[in-house]
Amino acid sequence: MAATVSMADIEATARGLGIDLSLVNLDSITLPLGEDFGIKSDDDEDIYHEEALELETGFGNVILVDNLPVVPPEKFEKLDGVIRKIYGQIGVIREGGLWMPVNPETKKTLGYCFIEYNTAQEAELAKEKTNGYKLDKSHVFAVNLFDEFEKYMKIPDEWTPAEIKPYAAGENLQKWLMDEKARDQFVIHAGIVTEVFWNDPRQMMPELVYRRQHWTESFVQWSPLGTYLATVHRQGAVFWGGANTFERVMRFAHPQVKLIDFSPGEKYLITYSSHEPSNPRDTHRVVLNFFDTRTGKLMREFKGNADDFASGSSSLTGVSWPVFRWGGGKEDKYFARLGKNLISVYETETFTLIDKKSLKVENVVDFTWSPTDPIIALFVPELGGGNQPARVSLIQIPSKEELRQKNLFNVSDIKMYWQNNGEYLAMKVDRHTKTKKSTTTGFELFRIKERDIPIEDLELENKNDKIVAFAWEPKGHRFGIIHGDGPRPDVSFYSMRTAQNTGRVSKLATLKAKQANALYWSPAGRFIVLAGLKGFNGQLEFYNVDELRDHGHWRTLHGHRH
Repeated sequence: MAATVSMADIEATARGLGIDLSLVNLDSITLPLGEDFGIKSDDDEDIYHEEALELETGFGNVILVDNLPVVPPEKFEKLDGVIRKIYGQIGVIREGGLWMPVNPETKKTLGYCFIEYNTAQEAELAKEKTNGYKLDKSHVFAVNLFDEFEKYMKIPDEWTPAEIKPYAAGENLQKWLMDEKARDQFVIHAGIVTEVFWNDPRQMMPELVYRRQHWTESFVQWSPLGTYLATVHRQGAVFWGGANTFERVMRFAHPQVKLIDFSPGEKYLITYSSHEPSNPRDTHRVVLNFFDTRTGKLMREFKGNADDFASGSSSLTGVSWPVFRWGGGKEDKYFARLGKNLISVYETETFTLIDKKSLKVENVVDFTWSPTDPIIALFVPELGGGNQPARVSLIQIPSKEELRQKNLFNVSDIKMYWQNNGEYLAMKVDRHTKTKKSTTTGFELFRIKERDIPIEDLELENKNDKIVAFAWEPKGHRFGIIHGDGPRPDVSFYSMRTAQNTGRVSKLATLKAKQANALYWSPAGRFIVLAGLKGFNGQLEFYNVDELRDHGHWRTLHGHRH
């Protein structure tokens, strides 16, 4: 029954607010038509309304432990102590948070118990660590989250066929590629507003395609081929698509997601979250989920301490991102991650380790995939004060056969650069002198597609030059290097194949004293941008490498959807 408010109450409230009701003409107020008075409910914009109702059950911090010994009252205290000793090491059990039901007739326990932790993360960890735990030969624990138990209890006893929904044609997610002006799209997210624009260089002004407030709670990200625009929310990630409609395509439930990553062919999405432990001395708990982008199905879940995922290049709260690196081109067949003395390589047919075991490589510190083929290039540094040389190896996947290896001496660091077509691999090798007071830099160039994978050494004319940048021509045989120590370094161009010399690297030309610190080839090759970023105030110089002719100076740079 609705509560009633008297006129006296209204007048008293008005006096408290300093309002003279005699001056208010209520009849002059016209409300919009409709039950909601024309005001759109916030619930309509709640992207994760359904998921929130499903996920927030209130029992995520409770586990059910089955297959416990059935004991009489005199042994109850001992069993209680054993359970607390096992599960108290994993997290903090709430006061009164351990309950073992008892048979009212026999007074014996029923062989299971409920344990309530302070946090859901502790409950998940307890399930991971103790499901399958062997107390003795007759009692192997079966552990489930209470939320899962409740879900299983709702499954009907009788099977019923799934409802087959009629086919409904979806949005053409590649429609933007058919733009009659051949334009790209770019997205800007600032504050609460996200906007998608057509980039039209002829008009010199972007054209607004779509604008929305509160579209994301964190950030937005294009998929590699531009098919999807992903938004990130507390309950997970959402895909949107279309040239100008941006309809919701798929949702991926992952509470507290912080980062996302795509496979190169857009077949899979990786979501990442980290959770602070209740004990400050423990490391963050990490959850990584692999989803099929077309169906939204969860394909594989990885959980563990942040330390388990800490190997790699860039770190976030102790975890390297991306944790997994994709290989095998756009077919999305393989992915791998670096561990201690090993590389774990998985295949996406079953989302399990190839041959059910990792590739063991003692002291491996880095690896990269060929962009087109299932080949891994790995690097092992010098050991034993130089007694054991550094090593680079090429490994074929899935056979794990070593295709090529080279030992290198006096190496302080190596960086690997694959050519986009996978035809060449350049390794920048920093070498120290015997006294280790100075370093020189050279390159090891691998011809991947040729028989026996020949390797060439390349040294600059001045071996002491600092290497500022390196970039392969995407669809060709050339590469550029920015080198030098001064504010205006030189830019040199080389070719792996010329008419005069098809099997040896050749120098083409050097541009002297350029205000540049980055190189960007056009997608089809031939043209290159010498970019002076950050401290160089954004100066850009465009060159035709076929002719090495200056094509002008620009001070703006645009980012695009593709």
